[in-house]
Amino acid sequence: MLAPLAYGLAVVLSLFVVFIGARFLLQPRAAAAGYGVPAKPDGDAAYLTVKGLRDLTSGVIGLALLAFADTDAAAWFMLAVALTPLGDTFIVLRHGGTKAAAFGIHFATAVIVLVSAALLFAA
Repeated sequence: MLAPLAYGLAVVLSLFVVFIGARFLLQPRAAAAGYGVPAKPDGDAAYLTVKGLRDLTSGVIGLALLAFADTDAAAWFMLAVALTPLGDTFIVLRHGGTKAAAFGIHFATAVIVLVSAALLFAA
């Protein structure tokens, strides 16, 4: 009973990261505003593209591990990838974003990813 929940949460999280990456590639300014640090109108769009590619790739790797590797590999991936939203928390705080965005979006996501890792380890 625990395995379907563990895999289901991990799949949803990975698909969500794919969506975020695609949004940064297709609508970079809107995605940056949703991230918590709006992009400057005259800023370098390449950095938004890098973020999109990073997130898209992370989500696809997560899905591939869930489909083709064992539960432990997927759990270790989720544990390691929790560093991304944790780092995003500090990026938002350091660059003028709100505490609500930093903790309500990014830190909360890190906690959910850690819960996903724990569930996968337990499954």
